[in-house]
Amino acid sequence: MGIFSRFTDIINSNINSILDKAEDPEKMVRLIIQEMEETLVEVRTQSAKLIADKKELSRRVERLHLEAEDWETKAEIALSKAREDLARAALKEKSSAEEATVALETNLEVIASNLEKLSSDIGLLQQKLGDAKTRQKALIVRSRAAQSRMGVKRQLYDVDVDQAMSRFDRYERKIDDLEGEVEAYDLGQKTLSDEISELENDERVDAALARLKARMAHSRTQAESE
Repeated sequence: MGIFSRFTDIINSNINSILDKAEDPEKMVRLIIQEMEETLVEVRTQSAKLIADKKELSRRVERLHLEAEDWETKAEIALSKAREDLARAALKEKSSAEEATVALETNLEVIASNLEKLSSDIGLLQQKLGDAKTRQKALIVRSRAAQSRMGVKRQLYDVDVDQAMSRFDRYERKIDDLEGEVEAYDLGQKTLSDEISELENDERVDAALARLKARMAHSRTQAESE
C-alpha cells in the first residue's frame, strides 16, 4: 500500500489512541478525517487512471491480434502466388505483432493486480473513514465535557472556598444586625390597631378569669354543703 505510507498509524492503530495523545482532540479528529478523505480522492483518481490505461491497452491488444491475423492472411496469399519471400516477410510482421501483444498482455496483468490492490485500499480506508466519522461527535462531546470539568477544577483550585464562605457568613451577620436595628426602632411604638388588639386581649383574659373564679366558688360551695 505505497499510497498509504503516510497513513500507517491511522490504518493500523486505534483512532482513540491517536486522539488521546493530541493537545486538541477536536482539531485532531477533523485533520484525520480530512486526510482520509483527501487520500480517498487520490486513490480513486489513480484507480480511474489505471482503468483508462487498461481500456486503452485492451484496444491495442485487440488491434494487434487483428494485425497478426491480417499478416498471416497476407503470407498465405504470397505463398499462393509463389512469393515465398513476401510470405516470409509477412510472417515476420505477424511475429512482431504477437510479441507486442504478449508485452501488452503482461502490462494488463500488472494493471489488473494494481487495481485489485487499490480496490482493497479503498475499502479499508472507507471503513476507517466511516469509523472516524461515527466516533467524531462522541469524541468531541467527551473532549468538551473534560474541558468543562477542568475549568471547574481550576476555578475551585484558584478560589479559596472556605474564605469565600467566611465572607458570606459575615455579610449575613451584618444583615441580621441591620434587621435587628430596624426591629428595635419599632419597640414601644404602638399603633391604634395594636392598642385595640390589646384591649380585646384584656377582655378575653378578664372573661377567662371570671369563669375561673366562678368555677372555684362553685366547687367550695359544694364542698361546704357536704
